[in-house]
This record gives sequence, structure tokens and C-alpha cells, in this order.
Amino acid sequence: MTATDEELAARVIATGEHAAFNELVRRHQSGVRNWLRHLAGDPVRGDELAQDAFVRAWDRLHEFRGDGSFRAWLMRIAYTLFLQERRSAARHRRLAEAVAQDPLMSESVVASAPDSGVTDLPRLLAMLSDDERSAMILSYAYGMSHAEISQVTGWPLGTVKSHLRRGRERLQRRLPRTEVVQ
Repeated sequence: MTATDEELAARVIATGEHAAFNELVRRHQSGVRNWLRHLAGDPVRGDELAQDAFVRAWDRLHEFRGDGSFRAWLMRIAYTLFLQERRSAARHRRLAEAVAQDPLMSESVVASAPDSGVTDLPRLLAMLSDDERSAMILSYAYGMSHAEISQVTGWPLGTVKSHLRRGRERLQRRLPRTEVVQ
């Protein structure tokens, strides 16, 4: 029988068993990496943040209480690392704001191939605020419930719903009607 995430975490806490933690990494590595890649807008930086998140999870596993899912606890660590980096990168934000004001950069989203019907997801996500993007990715890409997103981000449930609603509305204004996520 396969152990649950919570059982594996308990084994690591009780015995320091590396194999149990390695299994947790194996189960969640892709999800954490992909989410951070989207948030960071840079695959390499996303991978670095994911590695940092797992190191921090190892160091702080004794703080996991099991009152929520292990996945949400781990994603919270990853999100906190992302926020810390974002706050310390003020000059990068100023550059991004300058680029956003450039008329060439504010054009509508274009398809990656003229007749393919495939929308350029990174450009779509870049149109959202960091909070909207985080909520949308957790909800639609990772299938998290509003409550799980609240646990990951630390936002009240109403704030999660607001970010999802505003993100959908922003995308609806930019996409042809047939492409809008409901």
C-alpha cells in the first residue's frame, strides 16, 4: 500500500528518513517547478526557486502539522519564496513597468501561429497581476480548490475568489469569446 504524503512527512519528522522525503520530492517536484516557472516568468529561475523550496521544506518539515494537505503546505513555502524574491527585485519591477508602457508591448495577445488557434500562454499570464496569475494557475493548472489556494497563499477565501474573478475578466477582455476559460 502506498503511503500518503502526510504519512511520509510523519516518517521524515520521526526518523529523518531520506527515502521518504525523496518520495515526497518525486511526487511534487513537477508541480512546484512548473508553478514557479509560470510565476517567475523564467524557467531557470523557477527551477532555482523550486530547489530552494524543497531545501526549505526539508529544513522546516518539523513545522508541518498535518492540518492541511502536504501539497498545499509545500506550495505555500514555494509561494513565500517567490514573494520574497519579488519584493527584493524592485529594479526589475521598474524595468517591467517601463516595458509595459511601451506601445509595442501593449498590443493584444496574438496567436503563436497565425492560423493555429493556439494562444501564447506566457503572454496571457503576463497580462495578469502576480496575485491573479498565482490564483489562476493554482486553480486551473493544478486543480486546487479555493480553500487550498487560500492555504497556499495565506489569502482569505474571498480574496482568492476576487483574484480568480478579476483574472478571468482580464483574460475575457483580451481573448476571442471561444477561448475564455470559465
